[in-house]
Amino acid sequence: MSTLPLEGIRVLDSTYVFALPYTGGQLADLGAEVIKIEGPGRPDITRGGGLYGTFPDNEPGEDWWNRPSTYQLLNRGKRSLVLDMSREEGREIFRELVMVSDVVMENFTPRVMRRWGLDYPNLRKLRPDVIMVSNTGYGHGDGPYSSYPAQATTQEGTHGHCWITGYPGDEPSKAGRSFVDFLSTWSAMFAIGSALRYRNRTGKGQWVDIGMYQAGVMFLSEYLMDAMVNGREGERIGNRHPYRAPQGAYPTAGDDQWITLSVADDAQWQTLCRLMERDDLAGDGGLLTLAGRQQRHDEIDGAIGEWTCQQDKYDLMHALQGVGIASGPVLSGKEVHFDPHYRSRNFLERVEYPEERGMGTRIIMGRPYRLSKTPLEVRGPAPRFGQDNVDLLEALLGKPAEQVARWADDTVITDVPVDGEPSPALDPQELVERRQLAEWDPDYRQRLGI
Repeated sequence: MSTLPLEGIRVLDSTYVFALPYTGGQLADLGAEVIKIEGPGRPDITRGGGLYGTFPDNEPGEDWWNRPSTYQLLNRGKRSLVLDMSREEGREIFRELVMVSDVVMENFTPRVMRRWGLDYPNLRKLRPDVIMVSNTGYGHGDGPYSSYPAQATTQEGTHGHCWITGYPGDEPSKAGRSFVDFLSTWSAMFAIGSALRYRNRTGKGQWVDIGMYQAGVMFLSEYLMDAMVNGREGERIGNRHPYRAPQGAYPTAGDDQWITLSVADDAQWQTLCRLMERDDLAGDGGLLTLAGRQQRHDEIDGAIGEWTCQQDKYDLMHALQGVGIASGPVLSGKEVHFDPHYRSRNFLERVEYPEERGMGTRIIMGRPYRLSKTPLEVRGPAPRFGQDNVDLLEALLGKPAEQVARWADDTVITDVPVDGEPSPALDPQELVERRQLAEWDPDYRQRLGI
């Protein structure tokens, strides 16, 4: 059996919501033992459903905190310890865990870990080679924003993304739900790998201090350089491109079906015209250059839309790709599950839940990469709240059973949240009518073969 890349690495994952919880899930895929730590009265908000995921078959169930979809995706393959870090007993247990762990991840605002005496200088005293990862909106330090809380929605404004995302003349827009969170996920993955490599070579740990707004800035490099060198500010151009035309999303056959295409140069424009059987456009001298096509982009879009709206988006994508024009169908979340290429890559994996959890088989998103020498897979479902309390405290830390029982009686540890409630379950068809869902397929499990 292949040895997984991070086998033997233990990670304390005291993080919430999206960015670093997903990092922990990815680390678990790679073989790390990842221990998710939550507070008795502060369960991860992705356990509540609503904005942060749906319940299986729209049923919260009696243990609703163990069931939401987003929680399952981000925390797959982990272990769970529920620990009251606001109490000294909880912090002492955490310190003992640090002494037998390799990586500690946290995403509190900077003052929290300092107040608890669990910041990097103090953790290093417990284990000199520990790797600590902190993920905050603006990073630690003396900067004027460092103590501010943040989330991905606001981060897109502070790093400049909103300035260039949106349609001409319209207000700044955000990209999807949580774009910057997942930039931080991949930044943390790279940083942890680098820190482990450094530790292997030197025997020393280090502190990885991630500022989410900086993760976003990295993806605007061409705009920053253009502003610095040429004095040009970026602008909102919708689906268009400064150096390619035509480019956009166009309607195809069916209700709310779309395709994207992007023409790279003058030769590809001629190829597209031939495919559209539009000799008039191919011979139009005003459209022979990029500048000419950009000036008449609205007119071209109309012609392309008239052509695409009668065709199947998959068939048309294959036809365009066949002549070298970049193109892809616009897929809904549902269509992703049935897309043949996603399936061929095994990107959507089936995870079996223990019978007592009443969740059956569920589809979990895998990784955007494959390793040729090391087959990877989701190594198990996300844990129940406090699932591993006893095992971690007794087997890993060697605590007497009587002591563990007292901690449970005092709610230093627990397997049931002491606070919180599920988001109300809403009728999916009602959500469709309110345009909060594109569609609802009650037979989706049968269609997926589960």
